[in-house]
Amino acid sequence: MVKLLWPIIVSIVTLSLVGILCAASPLDEEVGVGRYTIEGRVFPSDEEESDHWQVDTRIHVNGGEYIGFIKEDGSFTIFNVPTGSYVVEVIHPDYLYEPVRVEINSKGKFRARKVNYVQTSQVVQVPYPLRMKVSTKIKYFQVREQLRITDFLFNPMVIMMVLPLLLIMVLPKMMNDPETKEDLKQISNMTKMSEIPEMSEMFTKLFNRGAKPKTVTKAKQQQIKKRQ
Repeated sequence: MVKLLWPIIVSIVTLSLVGILCAASPLDEEVGVGRYTIEGRVFPSDEEESDHWQVDTRIHVNGGEYIGFIKEDGSFTIFNVPTGSYVVEVIHPDYLYEPVRVEINSKGKFRARKVNYVQTSQVVQVPYPLRMKVSTKIKYFQVREQLRITDFLFNPMVIMMVLPLLLIMVLPKMMNDPETKEDLKQISNMTKMSEIPEMSEMFTKLFNRGAKPKTVTKAKQQQIKKRQ
C-alpha cells in the first residue's frame, strides 16, 4: 500500500515545489513590480468627418516599442511600462499631433513635457494625464504654382524694356515745363562754377612762373637776318 502511495506523494511534492518556484520567478516581478501605465486622451480635429476616427489612430511610445489603442471617448492606456523616459506620439493618417515626453522615476511619479529636439535642456511641462490635440493637417501634395500678372510685371527683363520707354515719353514733357527749364539752368550754372581745372594745366602754370624768358643774342639775330 505504501509503495502504491509513494509515487502519488512524490508527484504532489514536485508540483507544489514547481508552483512555489513559479510564484517566486523574476517574470512575475517584471510584470507586477516596477511597471506603470501611461494614460491620456486624444481629441479629434473639428474637421474630422468620420465617426470612427479611433480606428485610424494609434499611440506609439518610443517609435512603436509600446503601442496603444483609442477608446470610444478618445482615452488610451498603455500598460506594463517600466521607469524611464518615453516619447508618446499620436499616429494619424490625416492629422499631425505634437509628441510629448513622459518621464517616470523610480518612485512612480510622472512628469510630462514638450519634446524639443533642438534645445533638449529646455523644459516646458504639460499636464498629466496627457491631452493630445491636433497641431496641423498633413499635406501630402503641393499646389502647383499658377501664372500671375504680378510675376510678369516684376520680371527684370520686362522692367528693362519698359523703363526706357517711359523715360522717352516723360522727359520731353518735363523739358517743356518752364519750371524744370529754370531748374536745369541753375544746375548747369552750378556745374560751371564748380568746374575744377585739370591738374596738368595747374602744374604748367606753376612751373612757368618761376622760369626766365629766353634771351636771343645779337650774333644769332644777324645769322637769322642773313638767312632771310
